[in-house]
Amino acid sequence: MTCHEMDLELKKERGNLGHLFMMVVFGDLMGLPLLPPYYSMRLLPYIIPSIEKWKRSLLREKDLTDLVSADI
Repeated sequence: MTCHEMDLELKKERGNLGHLFMMVVFGDLMGLPLLPPYYSMRLLPYIIPSIEKWKRSLLREKDLTDLVSADI
């Protein structure tokens, strides 16, 4: 039980870094072109399975309680 909270925090941090990577590489799908399309197209076959999940998580409505529960 002592490692459970640390495990949850690490999973949450990994997810945040994954979202950040997707935004930098495929930000043009959301209207934020940051990298040239050549590199995005080279990585696209590896990212296709997770694009829909990423877009849903970015466009999900955030609530104040989400931020508060993350700090507790």
